[in-house]
Amino acid sequence: MLWKLSLTGIKSRFKDYLILFSGLTFASAIFYMFMSIATNSTFLKGALVIAFKTTQFVFVFGIALLAIITFVYIVYANSFLLSMRQKDYGMYMMLGARTGKIGTLIFLETLIVGFLATILGVLIGVGLTQVVSQLLINQLGLQIHKFVGFYLPAFIWTIIFFAALFLLAALWNRHKLVKSNVINLLHEDQKPVKLRYNKVWKFIEAILGIGLLGIGYWAMAKYQVLLTNSITIGFFTITIGSYFVFDSLFTTIINILRNNTKFEYKKLHSFTLGQLKFRLTDYTRILSVVSLLFALALGAITVGLNFNNMADQALESSYYDVVLYKKTPQVEHDLKKISVKFSVKSTKTFNYKLIEDNKAKNPQTIYVSKDEIAKKNLKYQNFYVNKKGQQAYSTKTINVKELQKGSSARTEMMKYQLTQLTPYPGAGVKIVSQKQYDQLRSENKSVELLMVNNFRQNFANIEKLQKAAVTGSLNDDNPVLNSTKAMNYRFVSSMASGFEFMGFFLGLAFLAMLASTLMFKVLSGANSDKPRYKMLWKIGTRQSLLKASIAKEIGVLFALPAVLGIIDVLFGLQFFKSLLKNPYDKIWIPFTIFLVLYLIYYLITVKLYEGIVLKDNK
Repeated sequence: MLWKLSLTGIKSRFKDYLILFSGLTFASAIFYMFMSIATNSTFLKGALVIAFKTTQFVFVFGIALLAIITFVYIVYANSFLLSMRQKDYGMYMMLGARTGKIGTLIFLETLIVGFLATILGVLIGVGLTQVVSQLLINQLGLQIHKFVGFYLPAFIWTIIFFAALFLLAALWNRHKLVKSNVINLLHEDQKPVKLRYNKVWKFIEAILGIGLLGIGYWAMAKYQVLLTNSITIGFFTITIGSYFVFDSLFTTIINILRNNTKFEYKKLHSFTLGQLKFRLTDYTRILSVVSLLFALALGAITVGLNFNNMADQALESSYYDVVLYKKTPQVEHDLKKISVKFSVKSTKTFNYKLIEDNKAKNPQTIYVSKDEIAKKNLKYQNFYVNKKGQQAYSTKTINVKELQKGSSARTEMMKYQLTQLTPYPGAGVKIVSQKQYDQLRSENKSVELLMVNNFRQNFANIEKLQKAAVTGSLNDDNPVLNSTKAMNYRFVSSMASGFEFMGFFLGLAFLAMLASTLMFKVLSGANSDKPRYKMLWKIGTRQSLLKASIAKEIGVLFALPAVLGIIDVLFGLQFFKSLLKNPYDKIWIPFTIFLVLYLIYYLITVKLYEGIVLKDNK
């Protein structure tokens, strides 16, 4: 009998359960996808261990962040769902059901809803993993065949994680229900809410809120001085500042509008402002959390999409596209392939001699003649931080005058750049006259320095050529390979691709959870609002005015955390100037995607709310 009553209750609240179900399904799907990509050993067989391990680290970081946010979401969503069902449970107790039975019932209900959402989420996650992994494989250039989106360890860990969360939620629901008496369960939504408004304290709170937000934004901009402390300072000040702003500033603005009689008595503004004042007092904590989640979600998508620009920075870090240490048949074959498809712009030959002395402090010394330096005009990319605090590169020429200055920073840099053009990056460098160079009893060595057209488009062929030129084959065992432009580009692009995918899907998961959490909070109070709308309708208020009032009220509740979240993102992006050349590049793309999806959630909430409070108006 209890199960029949429970199923009837669930059916009557199907829309509310559907919101919770969709959010949990999406969270478990993204969690499974991240876990599958981060732990799937198939990627390690793709002959690009460095690329995969970098991407793996990024997705492991995403798993940790998603786990924390999912926990917060389940806590909020679970409490709202329980508040909507507690009247039904109180009624069952009135009919004679034992508290223990009701406790067991809600325990099983919570577990079943969670289990079904997780299983459906994993099934969606398998398909999502198949698509995303193929995009990653193509973007990273991995050679992987017959990759399948289903990965048993990822499946098991996803089930374990969500089962643990729902077990805790079920235990909490049972405990809370058993400790509540029937009267409280039946009349929880009818308890009066005391509105306390101390003008002095609200003014102090508003000043503190704006001040703390200002300190947080300043910390984000001063990342060069504060380093990682800017994140710590920003997190605490922005979190507390957001709470104070919602608790005081927005309520103060509503009071100012209510004092404007011309505005207040127009249409249903008086009723809407009264509703909002009540809402903001009751919603302070959740609006603060939603604004922070909104900033995290939008920031994740924005930064993720902009991480792809790091690949361009990787191209700027090295001047020469290819350094040919060896001329094997494989190198000749790959070089012809590049020359046919994309012409080689220029070729320079750099000559040097290597003297080895195991008794010396530095057992290897590279000797270069002054004439070689003067004739070849060898160039390198000099790293510096510009006035805006951004990483940048400028092209410099290696010259004899600077090399003979002694131990200046520029001299050491030029010597270091010379060693990077050879297979001996740890060797010392000596500049000698041509006569001294000729007298050295050592074999003359040379490397070819190539500049090619369209490095990015012809990267696959360039990478093969560079590997063959270093190792004599197509493996990547030689550590010298890691200092080449091709490997540097591979490493950065793999990390950027991982962050790009992680940021996009993590942002969507955050959006689904924060919007459905706010939706739950709004809908949980709909039944208590129903009599007020019924009374307005009975005294002759048009249905169109009631709908307009609902749209404005819910619109403000959705807009406030969105506006503060956007401001948080705009200031927070200052921190990423240390990593990205321009973190604000094409910012309209993620903002548009995010706001459109957020608007869809708002419209759904409005329709569901109208369906509850205006249901019996005929």
